[in-house]
Amino acid sequence: MQRVTTGQLESPYAWARLFASLALMTLGGVAMYGVVVVLPAVQAEFGVARADAALPYTLTMIGFGIGGILMGALADRFGVIVPVLLGALGLGGGMVLAGMSHSILQFALVHGVLAGLLGCSATFAPLVADTSLWFARRRGIAVAIVISGNYLAGAVWPPILQYLFDHAGWRATYIGLGVFCFAVMLPLALMLRRRPPAIGSTTSVNTMRSARSLGLSPNGLTGLLCLAGLACCVAMSMPQVHIVAYCGDLGYGVQRGAEMLSLMLGAGIVSRLAFGSIMDRIGGLRTLLLGSALQGIALALFLPFDGLASLYVVSALFGLFQGGLVPAYPIIVREFFPPREAGTRVAIVLMATLFGMAFGGWVSGAIFDATGSYRAAFVNGIAWNLLNMSIAFWLLRRSWRSGALAPA
Repeated sequence: MQRVTTGQLESPYAWARLFASLALMTLGGVAMYGVVVVLPAVQAEFGVARADAALPYTLTMIGFGIGGILMGALADRFGVIVPVLLGALGLGGGMVLAGMSHSILQFALVHGVLAGLLGCSATFAPLVADTSLWFARRRGIAVAIVISGNYLAGAVWPPILQYLFDHAGWRATYIGLGVFCFAVMLPLALMLRRRPPAIGSTTSVNTMRSARSLGLSPNGLTGLLCLAGLACCVAMSMPQVHIVAYCGDLGYGVQRGAEMLSLMLGAGIVSRLAFGSIMDRIGGLRTLLLGSALQGIALALFLPFDGLASLYVVSALFGLFQGGLVPAYPIIVREFFPPREAGTRVAIVLMATLFGMAFGGWVSGAIFDATGSYRAAFVNGIAWNLLNMSIAFWLLRRSWRSGALAPA
């Protein structure tokens, strides 16, 4: 087996492909955030309830998650360029066809199958797993940079999309974006042609722990990480999916909500980069617990503060506080599993986080329909966040007792 040198792992080429991956993830996020911003418009056009209008987002996230495993397997076998090329075709075609939809069901299915299963999925988990194989000492910050593409998409796309929806209509905007994805993503994919170097036993991964060191089977630890990822993202989805509609309901207008979403996710970029540096120092488990505690605080702040200015502040705090959660999971996988399993297990755990976003987006809409307000939906998110904190704390305590990690 080929040995990996430090130069191979953190070479200029490794950094170049990282930023190509960042650009691809940013482009890939257009469908996920587009379906959030377009929610009020499709609800009005198709004449459906809030929960039904959230269905396209839910199906997109389910497709996104399941597709990540499919695309991860393709990347393991043929290289990441193959799923990225498929993703460009799926995302571009999905956006075009979504813009031509005649019913909420058609819109939801196109979003779920083409934009989600075959599109966005190729620009998330496979790129994160691939990036983690090109870095060792700076793996935390590298993963944080590439996974920030998801938040960069959230910072860039909502205000642009809302402007285009207001001036050109959501249908024309969707079709134009589909063509744009075809034109830009296909050339970027060519930068990822080289396969990642094989990981030998003499690399800096020698210090890797194992799931057994926690007294758990590999599948048992994977299952707990999936449950933790599901829980944290059910909580995370409440502000991210519904902030635009929430501001509309409060009388502030959907444009203000789009600005808050952009601010939230822009702050999330800063947060993810900061947490990436923290992860390189304290590891994935401690970062997960820290991020979970901070996200819980930010969610609680939405309950007493619903003024326009205070919502801008709380949205920014939410972005700053929760940015370290999702990047922690790939790092934990790399800390407790062998590199040859990275692609599959990272995709499985990230699938759970996406399912959490999907379920959370839908259930928050359902709670709104049942109660007439978002207050109970925020309380629901806080409860799920407590579950995530409990799992992170339990795993961290087991790591201390087993000696896999020393107490800070």
